[in-house]
Amino acid sequence: MRSGVNTLRLQSAWRIALLVVALGLADCGERPKLAHLPSDAVVLAFGDSLTYGTGAAEDESYPAQLESLIGRRVVRAGVPGEVTAQALARLPQMLDEHSPRLLLLCIGGNDFLRRLGNQQAEANVRAMVKLARGRGIDVVLIGTPEPGIGVSPPAFYAGIAKEFGLPYEEGVMAERGAERLRQSGAL
Repeated sequence: MRSGVNTLRLQSAWRIALLVVALGLADCGERPKLAHLPSDAVVLAFGDSLTYGTGAAEDESYPAQLESLIGRRVVRAGVPGEVTAQALARLPQMLDEHSPRLLLLCIGGNDFLRRLGNQQAEANVRAMVKLARGRGIDVVLIGTPEPGIGVSPPAFYAGIAKEFGLPYEEGVMAERGAERLRQSGAL
């Protein structure tokens, strides 16, 4: 079972790395574009247990895997169990401490699990994006799946990405969420 989880983490890191690279190299069109990351750039992977890599060794987390793939420092700033309100309160300190050029924002799952309401999660995610963008930090938004019949992120993630012109990844964590449900016997 553990090798399946490791494979999913590596696939997640690869998809995110490819997204970061592809968007950084995009030259035109309506797709959001990232600025080129200098070799000394810091990437802040910010979120909850999905970012932390709960259940895996630190070097198996997606931030660690991504760091080895893109050759940039990737800070793993995931806190298991954290809801968006807590993450919003924590984000300014993390931005001050690490001065990232790029923020990978993957948060919201615990709001959904605790049934805190999508409006609160949406407002907090939007505020985190505004905070980072206000400091000149590029953001890649990673949708977190909402439990239900289909394991997919709520539509508000795509709306925020469109509103701010952000690169958005909606499938990678949904795949991991579905895999976790399969492993638990729920699917």
